[in-house]
Amino acid sequence: MAEAPTPAPPQASGAKVLRNLFLLALLLGGGLYATLASRDTAAERLRETTVAAALPSVSVLQPGEVKPKALVLPARLQAWTEAPVFARNNGFLRARHADLGDQVRAGDLLAEIDAPELEQQLAASVAVLGTIQAQRNLSQATARRWAELGARNIVSQQASDEKRGDLAARDSMLREAQANVERLRAQLAFNRVVAPFDGTVTSRGTEVGALIVAGDTKAVPLFTISDTSRIRVYIRVPQAYAAAITPGMQATFTVPEHPSRRFTGEVQRSAGAMDAATGTMLVQLLADNAEGALRPGGYAQLSLALPASLVASAVRIPASALIFRRDGTTVAVVNAEGVVEIRQVRIDQDQGAELEIGAGLSREDWVIDSPSDAIRNGDRVRVLRPAA
Repeated sequence: MAEAPTPAPPQASGAKVLRNLFLLALLLGGGLYATLASRDTAAERLRETTVAAALPSVSVLQPGEVKPKALVLPARLQAWTEAPVFARNNGFLRARHADLGDQVRAGDLLAEIDAPELEQQLAASVAVLGTIQAQRNLSQATARRWAELGARNIVSQQASDEKRGDLAARDSMLREAQANVERLRAQLAFNRVVAPFDGTVTSRGTEVGALIVAGDTKAVPLFTISDTSRIRVYIRVPQAYAAAITPGMQATFTVPEHPSRRFTGEVQRSAGAMDAATGTMLVQLLADNAEGALRPGGYAQLSLALPASLVASAVRIPASALIFRRDGTTVAVVNAEGVVEIRQVRIDQDQGAELEIGAGLSREDWVIDSPSDAIRNGDRVRVLRPAA
């Protein structure tokens, strides 16, 4: 007969059970840890997503470069010399020798005035001068005779002194009468209205037979004479560019009547002060007009080249990036961490859709485009950068 198997010892069977229980517990613990870790990761991701969704999204841009360019300004043309010609004597216009548009030389006769009252005053003054001259001659002869008599002690010294005094008074009266005659003759010479300098008659405000009233500066001048061989060009430069305007700078300009032609002018002088009403400085340029193509009083469009140093620190941003607040003109800048900084800027030139900023920004800054009115310093935002 075969032998029956020997049963395992109870100690070996118990160790195996314990090992199985340990492995089972290890598996259960690993599964529990993995489950808890997965929940924590999901919760963290949910929190991050919630925080990110709570941050406002903003579009940003970097300021553009401002290249050296010309400053374009409206200008007014004015004659080099211009003078209204008025009458010095009352009367009637006897003759007119110049008309609108005539070229005249200095001293040319423009018109003649008929002033009969002044002529009669001169005639009367000449008559008075003759009377005083005769009286003075008589006084001179009398004083000489009395001086001879006094030397022989025939008359008193007092009488001789009186005659000499009368002669001195007559001499003074004669000089006065002569001066009055010369004054009237000089005044009568103003009946001839002459050109004060070489130029063009640009206005005429009288006609033959018209009544002339002297001394009324509010009246229309008889003529206006303009020297148009050279033209003064006046512009008003904004304060931001005033320091860059110096004498000797060249500029070009156009006028409506010659749209395809460019004229050249040179900066001569400036007012040296800003106009408080406009915030600009008046600048005068000089342009040659030997050909007569430029008309005084006309409008021009002037282009003045600015030095490169003036725009070296300037940047260009869209007008939609501006924030207008009580503390001035500002923009919102965001850093690499998404933190907002409200920064004041200075606008050098407004070009409508774009602005040139002279101070407060650099090319490396990220500026928020179309920022919210509620944005403040220190706010955190989600940055949406433009595509490369």
